[in-house]
Amino acid sequence: MSPLITAGIHHITLVARDARRTLAFYRDVLGLGLVKKTVNFDDPGAYHLYFGDATGAPGTIVTSFEWPTAPRGHYGVGGVHHLALGTATRETQLMWKRRLEDHGVAVTGPLPRGYFTSIYFSDPDGQILEIATAGPGYATDEVIDALGAKEVAPQEEELPGHRDAVAIAATWPEPVPVVTPAMRLDGIHHISGLTDDLERAGDFYESALGLRIVKKTWNKDDPRTKHWFWANYDGARVAKHSAITLFGWTARHRRAQGGVGQTHHIAFRARDAAEQLAWREHLLGLGLRVSPVMERSYFQSIYFSAPDGQLLEIATDGPGFAVDESPATLGSALRLPPWLEAERAAITAALTPLD
Repeated sequence: MSPLITAGIHHITLVARDARRTLAFYRDVLGLGLVKKTVNFDDPGAYHLYFGDATGAPGTIVTSFEWPTAPRGHYGVGGVHHLALGTATRETQLMWKRRLEDHGVAVTGPLPRGYFTSIYFSDPDGQILEIATAGPGYATDEVIDALGAKEVAPQEEELPGHRDAVAIAATWPEPVPVVTPAMRLDGIHHISGLTDDLERAGDFYESALGLRIVKKTWNKDDPRTKHWFWANYDGARVAKHSAITLFGWTARHRRAQGGVGQTHHIAFRARDAAEQLAWREHLLGLGLRVSPVMERSYFQSIYFSAPDGQLLEIATDGPGFAVDESPATLGSALRLPPWLEAERAAITAALTPLD
């Protein structure tokens, strides 16, 4: 049997305080499609919203639990620092900067990151977000068939105190009242977390998920901190929607605290139920604690944790979000799994209408 290699990221799930505010930001400001309006199957008194491209394709999905009474969380070891969404060019990135600022969102950048250019901002709950350009890509300082083979120091112009202040201050000259087709965000560019042992994390993501190292560099905002990248990489290409990066902190740094404004979990892809079962046996064989297969209607899930505590999931690609709605009406009505339909009246009464 060939080794198991995940195709990439399936989705990321965030924790929010107010689903209406989340909807207004991710759908109306960022232009993501609302592809499913449902509840947390493990906590049906709370909304679970799914955003993504028109169909909710794996790699484009950002989901949100509404937990109004949860404490505010903070990033740290074993958690996510930021979620990056993709845009095509620096031009569309500047359009995003102007659109966000016109909506009262504070934006930092564009900042040079070597392999892409980035702007940073936060969602209404404080989750750090990034919009990163598609290029120039990871092969700018290494040959494509040997990515991650050496440690690569940042260029001086990428570091604080040496950056182009005019380029950072730039924005689009005119208001951007609507998200144009050229601007539309291209799913998950990468997810960046924090770990207390980069070598151990690398061994884990490579052995557990089949990801490969594609870059060993340093945090361009804090060049004392190592920053390593893994992805679905075959020596010739780095697959879209597959990159996870980690900043190398230490055991002395604070640990992540779950809650509002933080990531709940990261999900990676399995083609189908049969492959997911193979993943489960593989993970158990590595000595990991793995949940039973859990039915999520739009995919099936298994859960486990990285050595630093980051909660992970492997989700099947199908059956997808059109299993209980037509593609043209995705996200238009509250959908419940069959085992909760008998409680629809009580569940609906406890939820605040979104529109």
